[in-house]
Amino acid sequence: MTDTDSSLPDTVSMLIPGREKDLGGFTVRRVLPYARQRMVGPWIFFDHMGPADFAPGPGINVRPHPHINLATVTYLFKGQILHRDSLGTRSVISPGDINLMVAGKGIVHSEREEDEARTQTRHLDGLQLWLALPEADEETDPAFFHYGAADIPSFDDGQVSVRVMMGEAFGLRSPVKTYAQTLYVEARLKVGAVLQVPMAAWERAVYVCDGQLGIDGLVVKAHDMAVLTPGAMVRLVAPNGPVHFVIIGGEALTERHIYWNFVSSRPERIEQAKADWKAQTFPQVPGDDQEYIPLPE
Repeated sequence: MTDTDSSLPDTVSMLIPGREKDLGGFTVRRVLPYARQRMVGPWIFFDHMGPADFAPGPGINVRPHPHINLATVTYLFKGQILHRDSLGTRSVISPGDINLMVAGKGIVHSEREEDEARTQTRHLDGLQLWLALPEADEETDPAFFHYGAADIPSFDDGQVSVRVMMGEAFGLRSPVKTYAQTLYVEARLKVGAVLQVPMAAWERAVYVCDGQLGIDGLVVKAHDMAVLTPGAMVRLVAPNGPVHFVIIGGEALTERHIYWNFVSSRPERIEQAKADWKAQTFPQVPGDDQEYIPLPE
């Protein structure tokens, strides 16, 4: 089945396969951006990190690198990551927490592990997504927000469990800051359970983290994303066993350009960011300023 196969149900406009990408030491599955589907609402980048196992020794070791005109949203199912940035933030993200880093006019950060973690066997599984900021907010001051797992609203009826991580759905409202209309939900269904996709956003998609998900006769396998038809009423089912997935969506933004870690509505702004990073005029990360990722040529 191709991504726009005519056999897709009317409720699904496209099926996007996760493509493996080696980040050096572990693999991510990249879903967005995709050639025929650059964004879903304001979401412009979607990586599933892992699942990966690390023996004692080096593991997650992403050197300082820059971002502009976007916000990163990091969420872990298992493992821990040490975040440090040019604002002076030092934050360990654990399963269930949300790290929201607003790059705005420019930020630099690194993603590594604490020294003690490297002495142990550990497991990593999580998602990192990028939000394009509305044009009026692209050059906002950079900021960092950490939300603990207990702050994220949820419900569990024994068959369906849901966490509303961003936006409003199922009568729950997330405290996580948004700039445009944004939807981000984690859900788990037991076999045979059914969940109606909220109509809280015009553009919506469902990504399967683990298991298989049924949408009107279509079975979406793990690490694939089903882009939903705008305005469609969509019922999700767990046809063959437990399934773990996320729903993303939100309002459509104007066209965005993307190069490496830079996203902007203005191509000239990306060229400026490239020049600034080559000249190393971005701010540095306190305590992690001895190395950095060079600009890809």
